[in-house]
Amino acid sequence: MSLPLRITFENKDYTYSVLTRNIDKDTKEIKISLQGEELTLIQRSTKEWDCPEQTVGDNHGLIKAIGKNIALRYRL
Repeated sequence: MSLPLRITFENKDYTYSVLTRNIDKDTKEIKISLQGEELTLIQRSTKEWDCPEQTVGDNHGLIKAIGKNIALRYRL
């Protein structure tokens, strides 16, 4: 498990951890822990990251922002 990472989205702070090890340019699926909940981010063909486990109440923009943040950090 990695150290907790922080992101500010819509003036709220969120903490998440990347659970997937050995992330490289060929990685298409990343597991994260967001506020105690495990989520899987999957890279779509448009290079955007999405979460198939999302419910209607989840913030879709936050998940995309976290995916973009991870992609920038690991240079995906």
